[in-house]
Amino acid sequence: MNVDIKALIALTVEREMPLEKLINAIENGVAAAYAELPEAHPGGRAVLNRQTGEIFIYYPVLGPDGDRIDTAIDSPEGFSRIATSTARKVIKEKMREAKDADIVGEFTASVGDVISGVIQQGRDPKIVYVHLGRVEGKIPPNEQVPTETYVHGQRIKCFVVEVKQGLKGPEVTLSRTHPALVKTLFALEVPEVKERIVEIVGIAREAGHRSKISVRTHRAGVSPKGALIGPMGARARAVMDELNGEKIDIVDYSDDIATYVANALAPAKVTSAEVVDAETRSIKVVVPDYQLSLAIGKDGQNARLAARLTGARIDIHPDNPVERIEKPKPVLPVSELDEAETDPIEIA
Repeated sequence: MNVDIKALIALTVEREMPLEKLINAIENGVAAAYAELPEAHPGGRAVLNRQTGEIFIYYPVLGPDGDRIDTAIDSPEGFSRIATSTARKVIKEKMREAKDADIVGEFTASVGDVISGVIQQGRDPKIVYVHLGRVEGKIPPNEQVPTETYVHGQRIKCFVVEVKQGLKGPEVTLSRTHPALVKTLFALEVPEVKERIVEIVGIAREAGHRSKISVRTHRAGVSPKGALIGPMGARARAVMDELNGEKIDIVDYSDDIATYVANALAPAKVTSAEVVDAETRSIKVVVPDYQLSLAIGKDGQNARLAARLTGARIDIHPDNPVERIEKPKPVLPVSELDEAETDPIEIA
């Protein structure tokens, strides 16, 4: 029983894997296979000759007192075939592990970034499988946008959440709901963001419906909102198209929390905003009557995203509140009052 040592060396060079690590794995695998034989001697170990590629099984010879007095070589009948098969299996496993580690290392560098792939049909209908080239990524149900439909063969961009070595190989977890997906898509479209001239300070998102982004500039004369919107709205529209029409509000960041909240309530126009409690970051906002529903948004979405973006507690009031008129109580006719007064009362 022997191994082609030249082919083994060439394989380790190609895979950039230490030769000794692979040889030790082969020796351990063959020794484990030998130990399962009924006629195996206790303490047997496999040794691969680094020059010839031959594999020998050595076992200790014990004296009457149980002390080791010598070492012998065992060559069980038919074990050569078992050793060769075991060595081949170990080599395949180690090569697969090396390939998996290479893939994990490659895609780990993409964590926190956007990656493009093609949607594939998979075994589990609840999971969206995305072909990424050397590996298949997965979008679990909690990372899928409820309003999106994922069609086989469609190209899609996803945010890489996690890369790890699983039981069946590398596992790449992708997301379509992560807030950073919007931020990274803008970084791909807007050179000023990539060059750090414009900074995306914060983002609040309800995937599939609406996102709010706050921006500021680090260079005088550069409009941060204009940079993200682009000529004729091309840059913002490209990101919205990638998100299947999700609406995006771009607002100016401010160090003053009241001003920041007023900006964050866009597209509603704010009459005034004042800090009620600085410790709890409570802000009272006054808007025109006709802007109240716009400031709050459908099901409170606009105010909710603004609060999440700024980290403030927002209390919205109209500038001309209408007094509440209570509905008058119904008055019974005189005839019904007389009947009510004359109704007999039964005493049990």
